Amino acid sequence: MKLRFEGDTTDLQEGIQLLLQELHITVEEDGVIVQVEPSAGDLEVGLEQGKAYIRYGQKHQFFRGLGLLVQHGRCGEAFQLQEKQQFDTIGPMFDLSRNAILTLDSFKFMLNKMALMGLNTVMLYMEDTYEISGEPYFGYMRGRYTQAELKEIDDYADQFGIEAFPSIQTLAHLEEFLKWEPVKHYKDTKGALLVGEEKTDLLVEQMIEAASAPFRSRKIHIGMDEAEELGRGKYLDLNGFASRFDIMTTHLEKVLKVAKGRGLKPMMWSDMFLKLASEGGGDYYNEDTQISEEMARRIPKDVDLVYWDYVHTERDEYESLIAKHRPLGCNLVFAGAVWVFNTFGVNYGLSLNASDTALQVCKKEGIREVYATMWGDDGMESNPFIALLGLQLYAEHAYSEEKPDWARISERVKFCTGIEADVYLQLKYLDETPGSEPDNRKQSNPSKFLLYQDVLLGMFDKQIEGLDMSAHYAEVEQNIRSRRDDNAALDYLFEVPEKLCGVLRQKSEIGIELKRAYDAKDWETLKHIATNVLPAIGEAVRELRGAHRTQWLSMFKPFGWEVIDIRYGGVINRLETASFRLLEYVEGRIGRVEELEEERLLYSTTNRFTNKGVGWCSYYYRMASPNVFFHVLNPF
Repeated sequence: MKLRFEGDTTDLQEGIQLLLQELHITVEEDGVIVQVEPSAGDLEVGLEQGKAYIRYGQKHQFFRGLGLLVQHGRCGEAFQLQEKQQFDTIGPMFDLSRNAILTLDSFKFMLNKMALMGLNTVMLYMEDTYEISGEPYFGYMRGRYTQAELKEIDDYADQFGIEAFPSIQTLAHLEEFLKWEPVKHYKDTKGALLVGEEKTDLLVEQMIEAASAPFRSRKIHIGMDEAEELGRGKYLDLNGFASRFDIMTTHLEKVLKVAKGRGLKPMMWSDMFLKLASEGGGDYYNEDTQISEEMARRIPKDVDLVYWDYVHTERDEYESLIAKHRPLGCNLVFAGAVWVFNTFGVNYGLSLNASDTALQVCKKEGIREVYATMWGDDGMESNPFIALLGLQLYAEHAYSEEKPDWARISERVKFCTGIEADVYLQLKYLDETPGSEPDNRKQSNPSKFLLYQDVLLGMFDKQIEGLDMSAHYAEVEQNIRSRRDDNAALDYLFEVPEKLCGVLRQKSEIGIELKRAYDAKDWETLKHIATNVLPAIGEAVRELRGAHRTQWLSMFKPFGWEVIDIRYGGVINRLETASFRLLEYVEGRIGRVEELEEERLLYSTTNRFTNKGVGWCSYYYRMASPNVFFHVLNPF
């Protein structure tokens, strides 16, 4: 397809060239004329009598329009589209703090996709992964972004009318910085800053200055979520007991003063206020929570509150929780999620349903700013690229008064990313297994704990006993393989899930088989497992690791991969040790295998027998062993 633009495209040229190159479209004198015109706000795209037009109100809308023109105009048939943007601001939040730091090229590639979708903002979540002058331990060995790198991301995003801005932590979630002994003077508890101290106040000023300086945007997210430890460590020793609400509001006022002094517009997570208002002070979603007049009066009103909710699927649940925020008197922003956290795949069953409902309610409730978070909890075995179907859902909601139909979402994601919606959906079956709740509503993550659990210890074996996991993963492996497209630029994303299924097809139930053979004194089966099955699993894990390493280094900085590398090494080494011990036993050199003598218990009360799925575990070290990985005498 060839195009020729007419009208004022001065501010659009760089973005046009980038997207047309990706779409394999050229600008030629004999191309289809595209009349570019401003509009009152709506996006209008069409092709009539061989001539096309794009009328747009904001810069980012033009690039969505360009994508729609190419998508619908390739066949040469006339069409007309008109869309009204439902949210002022909508886009993803990338977690750049849990090992996986996107390279500049990967970030730019993602911005290209966002531009085609019509998204207009991106939040960079950086706990300590940006540089602060004079603080060498801040982001040390973590792949932190330089000021120049952040400016390059901002410049690139601006070409498409996408607003990039930082999301930092000015209170808690700073474990990775505060772990260093030379900065212990900043530490209250393991993850919370020692507030109320002059040196801490100065650090916060430096954080805000360093994080905001590279960006055009005057927005900044100051974090402050999940600060349950606040005031309960060194602060308590120095100052005695004080209510967390008093500590937090005092600190917040200082942070807001710094931000406003630099002309910034701050936002923060809302959970701590609702938790502090709930009975017992710990449940964000407590139905009985009521914001008191005293609390509402004392909370500053010049900060936007971000209500995050990743799990609810009913409209009345969102309506109720939005209503609980209203007495706080602050502008309300919403953050949903595409569940790539604590898994190798994407929990699309939950993500799509929860986000679909949430976005419909946000439109009804007049919430004008929406984000799709993609957290990387516990090391980020997953990645944001496999979440593009989820982002497409957010984009289509942004330009639809009603719920967008699935056919439209499917067509758009195929055009914008080159991958069929059904291929993305196969990734949900890494965790949506036999025994899980419908759409994996309880967030089971067997793709992770069945890979990392030890075959001799079998900590999750009771969770999956009686479920045909091997057959399930064999089917998913085949389904992914049969749907892949070598010609698609993003096809490589499915190499890791396919190979993971190949591992789990063999490994998921081997612990159960081992225990059964051991109890039955079936020496022949034990020897077969030791000499054939476990080495084959080890080889499959090596292939998976190789594919994962290639994928990681193509999209992320190398820092953080060592964590995943070590995890794979642990799996391989323990498989070799299991083979060694089994052969010691069957050949009579030891009288028993003590690990296999132990009774298998349920890992947790989160199991299918209580209608909570097949299980959830948040931390690798708890999946790998029940024994001590580390012991902290003083966690504060």
